[in-house]
Amino acid sequence: MILKQFYLNCLAHASYLIGDEGTQTAAVVDPQRDIDQYLSFASEHGLAIKHVFLTHFHADYVAGHLELRDRTGARIYLGAAAQAEYAFTPLHDGDVVDFGRVRLKALETPGHTAESISIVVYDRDRSDTEPHAVLTGDTLFIGDVGRPDLRVALGWSAADLGGLLYESLRTKLLTLPDASLVYPAHGAGSLCGKAISKETVSTLGEQRRSNYALQPMSKTAFVEMVTTDQPDAPPYFTYDAVLNSKERPTLDEALARELNPMTLDQVLALKEVGAQMLDTRDPTEFAAAHLAGSVNIGLGGQYATWAGTVLNRDRPIVIIADPGRESESAVRLGRIGFDHVVGYLTDGLRSLESRPDLTATTERVSAPLAAERLAATDPPLAVDVRTPRECEAKRIKDSVNIPLNHLAERLAELPANRPLLVFCAGGYRSSIAASLLQRHGFTHVTEIAGGFAAWETAHLPVIS
Repeated sequence: MILKQFYLNCLAHASYLIGDEGTQTAAVVDPQRDIDQYLSFASEHGLAIKHVFLTHFHADYVAGHLELRDRTGARIYLGAAAQAEYAFTPLHDGDVVDFGRVRLKALETPGHTAESISIVVYDRDRSDTEPHAVLTGDTLFIGDVGRPDLRVALGWSAADLGGLLYESLRTKLLTLPDASLVYPAHGAGSLCGKAISKETVSTLGEQRRSNYALQPMSKTAFVEMVTTDQPDAPPYFTYDAVLNSKERPTLDEALARELNPMTLDQVLALKEVGAQMLDTRDPTEFAAAHLAGSVNIGLGGQYATWAGTVLNRDRPIVIIADPGRESESAVRLGRIGFDHVVGYLTDGLRSLESRPDLTATTERVSAPLAAERLAATDPPLAVDVRTPRECEAKRIKDSVNIPLNHLAERLAELPANRPLLVFCAGGYRSSIAASLLQRHGFTHVTEIAGGFAAWETAHLPVIS
């Protein structure tokens, strides 16, 4: 048996390929939408992908089940409680898919979602009765469990799903042997849980000992615990969860429509009618020069998550990227179902060399210079765009906290005529924030280069 984990850092997403060398058959579990890595791995190992499983309708990305179906003819499997527009095989509790010496057994583990399943993996060359691993989807993470509140917009009560999660963990997953490997669908940084470990594999015994949510407690206490202090879910989460149940264009079909090189005049015409200008370059390059009115979400950070948070799904997107990175910019948007890219600016910012009147800059100052300005008699307003949890731990005196994911809806709280000094932890989110503020007409916007980390490194005062 082959069991390969694929980990996508920018979405903190884990997917899996399980193969049987004897029958040259493979299954893929929770694939990302761009599937070439699974096809390449299968080809290198002489495997044919014949099965594709979703442990649930993921909210934070669009899965690649339709792409694998169309490219390989793989059969799609979902939990029996799922409803979808495409043909699939429903898996009830205890249903088994065998190929060669591999056995995959479904456990219905509702709680994170109503249709959630976990997949118990048996390597029958080792044992017919003792599982080798369990793929837990978003039911059980390393150090955490799935949040039950992401289906509220679809009519599910977080408390009801929390109760189901309590039962699924205790009557299904915790009945498996301690030696069973635990492979979840997400790691640290995912918004599908609140305290996920950076580790991507563990054992059930270790989780039984160390996972705070698996300790003895009443159902009432558990539900209260897993429904409080969850991070804000981006607005695209419900959209993606629904999209994963739909028959939709594949990523290749979307990219064939989107990757159109455009002249500067074409881009400006689209900008005039409300298209979103998305600059995917590094924040430092964006600060030095950018198309006025564009939004910076750099490819070097949690690009798709923030694009899905601050961009509008109903307005077309034009990409401004470093030449050669246009496709990457569109693919990573496609991973969250943002298929409304209409093209990209040919040659990127080089197209603006003869039109300096169209460019803007963002001032970035060192932490010591920022401190000098804040100590002046007429200081700028320091705007902290980190999360409330980050701000509560340590902050800059007299700063106001407006988390980036709420900035657009709270612009009225900011003074129009006072300079703004924006910062985050390291400079990535502040660049997004500054570009949004400039797009909305704030003309005196400065960033702290290096963010709060640079402020602390310079030994400047903080409030703990």
